[in-house]
Amino acid sequence: MTETTPTTLPAQSPPADPAGTAKARLSWWRGDGGEGAKRNLGLLATLAVLVVIGVLTRPDLYGDASWVWGNTLTILKLASVVGVVTVGMTFVIIGGGIDLSVGAIVALAGVWCTTVATQSYGAGGMIFSALTVGLAVGVVNGLLISYGRLVPFIATLAMMVAARGLAAEISDKQTQVSNNQFINGIASTDVLGIPLLVYILAAVVLAGWVLLNRTTFGRTVAVGGNPEAARLAGINVRRHTLLLYALSGLCCGIAAIMLTAQATSAQAAMANLYELDAIAAAIIGGTLLSGGRGTIIGSLLGVVIFSTITNLFAINGLSTEAQNMVKGGIIVAAVLVQQVQFGSLTQFLARNRATTT
Repeated sequence: MTETTPTTLPAQSPPADPAGTAKARLSWWRGDGGEGAKRNLGLLATLAVLVVIGVLTRPDLYGDASWVWGNTLTILKLASVVGVVTVGMTFVIIGGGIDLSVGAIVALAGVWCTTVATQSYGAGGMIFSALTVGLAVGVVNGLLISYGRLVPFIATLAMMVAARGLAAEISDKQTQVSNNQFINGIASTDVLGIPLLVYILAAVVLAGWVLLNRTTFGRTVAVGGNPEAARLAGINVRRHTLLLYALSGLCCGIAAIMLTAQATSAQAAMANLYELDAIAAAIIGGTLLSGGRGTIIGSLLGVVIFSTITNLFAINGLSTEAQNMVKGGIIVAAVLVQQVQFGSLTQFLARNRATTT
């Protein structure tokens, strides 16, 4: 008999460490990567609380499923115009600026596109006029800030006054009625039971999200966090700032068409205080006023929260004054929470850097 030598089995690699994977995921959640997810979950929880308040205060209405669906569409429709403006405002704030002229740009674009001369060119002429006016005013803002080196607050404040004045001059302080059925039908048309205005908002939000998260331009939007570092990295900060304000103006042009369709008219006083609504929604959504951080989805949730609050006060017959006080309190609370969270996050990252070095 021949003696066989036992074969040695090849060494097996140790199994992956699930604890290490879990630890990595947990560190992501605690660190910078999970900040947006936590913030959006908090916003969704706030919406849930508002719904619960609605159920408790008006159980007679919320017991009707058809009313609940119709009311949800009403909230989204109410949020559509301000939501489009907020998308542009979010880009500007992330870039380290502010735009106080958005409401006035909406009014100017709306008045310009409803003049008799413009309406004679049909729906295409009206849409082109509104978009062109919004874009042009945004470019002027960008030029004043980036190349004229004016402070964004001052430049856009001056534009707010000038644009309102020009709108009043063009309309002779009168309401201009839109006679175009296509434009007016934008606000009254439903597609698969959902208002067309909501689809327009969804399209603008989707485009803004893709631009911010999936393009080279979007990755450099946060120059407001450290413009000097961006300049040293080869980014043309002036041109970048110009494009951000042009984008904000373009969003205002889109919003002007939507608001004109809702009212079937335009006037110099339309879109009053939209700048405050847009800034507030962006802040609620987690956009830092100092620039460098923010998300489109968070800003959208901020708009929906404010629209839900407005709707909640309306169905309960509460005054606008009380509503404004609640909104003001929410804005202050959001800024305070933002400061605490960002300060804690900065300390966390600093500790991590100190540990690794």
